[in-house]
Amino acid sequence: MSADWNNRREDLLRALQGIGSAGRAEGEAEEKLGPGFYPVAEHLRILEAEVVLAVGPRGAGKTEIARVLTDANLASEIAGYAKKVRLPSGSADWLKAYPRGSEVFDARGLRAFIQSDANEATETTELVSELWFTYLLRLLNERLDEPARNELKEVLRLQGGDIDGNYKAFREAGQQPLLALDKLDERLQREKKFVFITYDELDTLGGADWGAMEAGVRGLVAFWASYARRWKRIRAKIFLRSDMYDRFATAGGADLAKLAANRVDLAWSDADLYAMLLKRIANASPDLIEYVKNVKSRINWQKNAALGEMPELTTWQDARPVVERMLGPYMGANKKKGLVYRWLLDHVRDGRGRALPRPFVRLIEEGARIELQEHRFLREPRLLEPSSIRRALDSVSAQHVAHALDEWPWLDAVKVRLKGQLVPWERERDLLKLLRFDAAASSDKKPPFDDRELLDYLIEVGILRRRSDGRIDAPDLFLHGLGLLRKGGVRRF
Repeated sequence: MSADWNNRREDLLRALQGIGSAGRAEGEAEEKLGPGFYPVAEHLRILEAEVVLAVGPRGAGKTEIARVLTDANLASEIAGYAKKVRLPSGSADWLKAYPRGSEVFDARGLRAFIQSDANEATETTELVSELWFTYLLRLLNERLDEPARNELKEVLRLQGGDIDGNYKAFREAGQQPLLALDKLDERLQREKKFVFITYDELDTLGGADWGAMEAGVRGLVAFWASYARRWKRIRAKIFLRSDMYDRFATAGGADLAKLAANRVDLAWSDADLYAMLLKRIANASPDLIEYVKNVKSRINWQKNAALGEMPELTTWQDARPVVERMLGPYMGANKKKGLVYRWLLDHVRDGRGRALPRPFVRLIEEGARIELQEHRFLREPRLLEPSSIRRALDSVSAQHVAHALDEWPWLDAVKVRLKGQLVPWERERDLLKLLRFDAAASSDKKPPFDDRELLDYLIEVGILRRRSDGRIDAPDLFLHGLGLLRKGGVRRF
């Protein structure tokens, strides 16, 4: 075996370890944002002025696209990939309204605000809707004219964390906030400009308080359902997790129905996932660009100044030659153990059959890390052993569940109860017993559902799945992270 190849292979593996962002888009360095972003045509409908809602499951790329769109240079570049999208005429500024650090309220403040005796006479959704109006006004402060800023100086001078003070000043301002934004919208129309307001990471609104998060989401969607038709150039882009949309945002009137009908669903086809993965690999280092291109395939590669190397796949199977160059054709000695290019996707699917970017990228990163630890020699041009990928899946599962605790803090208590269980469960009632929490348990530790509703929710978000024979199973993406056990499968060592 060539020592030169082994040295080069180690360099390629080290580069592979950095193709993601530790699994989280919010942690992606600014300089890696463009080279790491893959523009999915359907997702880019969010660029249309009329589209307010973008809905997708956890890990679908909501935060990444929100970050890209608030970068003026990248937003301009990806517009070129927005085929069949009705792009807005004129220039556009993208502003982040949430999260926004100390410029906006926190979870504790929101909970206290909702529960305040002074506000109990007002319906909660209406109350929180006005709160979002207050902070929109603060966000657009510099774009208001001087007379408007003078009229609203009491609203604009306070710290963002002073939720009660800001709301009180807003209410005391009467109609001035509405008139100020009406006037701004009229000026933007004359100047042929747009201001797009983005809202992301809305699962953090209430912290561990499910009720506060629900109130925050309902109030936000209700606010923009009311004003989306009034303002033509001040437009919202709300990125919502699918289960939050289904549970919190769908109760509304005719205006909301119109927003929902024109939403963007952040779904990923298998071809888009492989294109995204290959793009990240190719842009990780010059050597990896050469490696993925130096194989006969149907992939069309193009270069973009801001986005880097861009692969175009007609079908997900176009990726097969590159994947087999990296790992070989099978997960074991023969095809009975699984075709590699199918296995990679199938084993990062959740309980609803969705494969998503974050765990897919992490699988390759973690596999590269394990290979470097093993110090083994492989024949050129192989980079990875399938056994490393199988071991990597356990690590990806553990990380996926750990990150899920940010959004579902009560999942840790579920994990404790499920640890060591063998899946699938033959009898549903056995699982329901495990999911039954004492009513006296701490509210921040237990799920916001009873056992039956909790099971339905775990299936709804893809943590568990109901098989065709009625048994309850766990997808591999959550299996190891929840401490569950399954017989069989590809050997880890």
